[in-house]
Amino acid sequence: MSGEFYSPFVGTLFKKISHVPEFEKDMKRLKRFSSLEEDLRMFIKVALNAFHKQNIDSRAIFHISDLGIHSPKIFKAKKFACKALKGKGAQSGIRVIYAYHEKEDWIEFIEIYYKGDKESEDRERILKYYSK
Repeated sequence: MSGEFYSPFVGTLFKKISHVPEFEKDMKRLKRFSSLEEDLRMFIKVALNAFHKQNIDSRAIFHISDLGIHSPKIFKAKKFACKALKGKGAQSGIRVIYAYHEKEDWIEFIEIYYKGDKESEDRERILKYYSK
């Protein structure tokens, strides 16, 4: 996944979108979900735009507040529609963890995982990048 992956949304929705190196490995690990890249683009275009730009809370994205990190804010998306998981819709079990740097208007993806593979987010990874 290069910077070109996010280019349709940079400058139009957010000033910057990126990911930590492990996020790419997560995507490769989930390649069995063939629609994942397309689903991630749709997630940026619809869910992230609605939540961060239009202040619409559809109860899909939650702030992870118990990490002791105040900036950037770390979020977990629990409702992520994955076409490869037919019939599941937003209840696909795919979880996306990301940081939103509000002042810089920058989204940085930290982790993506399937709930059937692991129970919860990798807190060590989050703290590795964002603890002071």
